[in-house]
Amino acid sequence: MRNLLAVFLLVGVAAVTAGQDRARLTGAWRLAWLEQPGADGKSHRVDCSGLLVFTPDGHMSVQVMERNPQAQAAAGPEQYSQGGYEASWGTYKVDEHAHTFTFHVEGALVRNLIGKDLPRAYELAARQLVVKSTRPDEHWQVAWERY
Repeated sequence: MRNLLAVFLLVGVAAVTAGQDRARLTGAWRLAWLEQPGADGKSHRVDCSGLLVFTPDGHMSVQVMERNPQAQAAAGPEQYSQGGYEASWGTYKVDEHAHTFTFHVEGALVRNLIGKDLPRAYELAARQLVVKSTRPDEHWQVAWERY
C-alpha cells in the first residue's frame, strides 16, 4: 500500500510540473540581443529590435527588424529574413526534457519557410529566454526579455 501511495504521489507531482516551461514561455518577449556569425566567422551582435509571442493555446509569432540592414549572408543554410526584416507565425510544441520547442511555420515573409518545422533549444532564466538553433550548421543565438 505504501508503494502504491508513493506512485500516486510521483504521478501527481509529474502532472503538476508538466507544462511549467510552456507556461513560462507564454506571453510577449522583447528582443534583448541577437548574435550571428559574420563574414569573418566570428559571432557579432546585430543592431535590431523585435517581438516574440507565445500564446497559451500553442501559437507563436516572431518579428525582428534590423535597424540598419546590410547585405549579408544568412547565419546558416536557412534564410529567415528578407531586407533586414523577419516575420513568421505558426504553432509550437515544447519538449521540456530536451529544453527544446519546435516552431511549425504557417506563414512567413520568407515563403520557403512555410510548412517547415524549426526545432529550437531554449534556456529560461528569471526574465530572460535564450533561443538557439538545434542545427549544427547554424550558429546564431538570440535573447528575449519578458515585457
